[in-house]
Amino acid sequence: MDLMSALASTPSPSPAPTGGGFDLFGIILWPLKWAVEAVLVFWHWFFTAVGLPPADGITWVLSIVGLVIVVRSALIPLFVRQIKSQRKMMEIAPELRKVQEKYKGKKDQLSREAMSRETMALYKKHGTTPVSSCLPLLVQMPVFFALYSVLSDVTKHYDAGIGGVGLLSAELTAEFYNAKLFGVASLHETLIQAFQTGNTPAIIILITLVVLMIASQFFTQLQIISKNLSPEAKTGQAYQMQRIMLYILPLGFIFSGVFFPLGVVIYWFVSNLWTMGQQFLVIREMPTPGSDAAKAREERLARKGKALDASGKVVPMEKYVAEQQRLYEEAERAKATAPKRQQPVSKQRAKKQGQKPPGQKPGARPAAETDSSGSAGSGSGS
Repeated sequence: MDLMSALASTPSPSPAPTGGGFDLFGIILWPLKWAVEAVLVFWHWFFTAVGLPPADGITWVLSIVGLVIVVRSALIPLFVRQIKSQRKMMEIAPELRKVQEKYKGKKDQLSREAMSRETMALYKKHGTTPVSSCLPLLVQMPVFFALYSVLSDVTKHYDAGIGGVGLLSAELTAEFYNAKLFGVASLHETLIQAFQTGNTPAIIILITLVVLMIASQFFTQLQIISKNLSPEAKTGQAYQMQRIMLYILPLGFIFSGVFFPLGVVIYWFVSNLWTMGQQFLVIREMPTPGSDAAKAREERLARKGKALDASGKVVPMEKYVAEQQRLYEEAERAKATAPKRQQPVSKQRAKKQGQKPPGQKPGARPAAETDSSGSAGSGSGS
């Protein structure tokens, strides 16, 4: 179908009927469902224009991949913010440990409240929070649920002979419903439905995708905790939580593989691949200072005759050596011009050396002399 004709035949946006009752969740998701349908229809039109069959499963699968590209590209600014937040969290890890040690073993309410206040003060001072590192995932979840809703409604809309809430017309809905990946697995089919209908090829495809999803998620987390953490960060409580999540989080995809339609599973798997590739580039080119990845990057740069200057910019080795020499000379000059700290001496030793003991005012007589003269005065008076 031509994209312009789809736009022309689309009714004016209005929330889809809920079939009785008040569907708050559907009303909240309606704008996102409209946007998801628009992106899917655009990519479907594009791949159809380049020669792919409009009702073929691979055309709709590529449209879902296109949706991933659009969503994840829009999240790049949030991802950059996430990386900066993670860096700051690692930087304040030693200070957080000091706060935890300060209140270690104290279970009373006042101590817990004081620990919470000091922790929040640290977050505010450095401009970060633990939630910041979850922003891309939190923002992407509504899109994920919108896609799930769109794919789940395909069967219902197909049976009713209607389209979706936006550009997904009745004709496109029918094409999507009848489209099969490799000619055997419908994109709206779940693993439970595949077992119920005895669709062995669909079962194999879905189980394979779930295994790949778990593997990609595990590898992505493993990259972070094995290569991109400084030695200080590996001693904190956050590191222990990351190790636990390394094994727990991927198991959540078992649930998604059982209950989510094939199209949603494909979206999540491709999104995982994007995350894995994105994380690989960040760890390789912008590693955490002091981490194994940072050391590996310095070694790669050294082999190319380059290094990182004080500002983190890649420069020729000659320039780096000159900068290090300059910094060393500045440090030596500052050390030489710094005022010498005078060591305190005892009164007896100061008297022997002819010096004033520390803290004695100019012109004041030593205590020993005062005592002896005072004693003499008393003796003469008697």
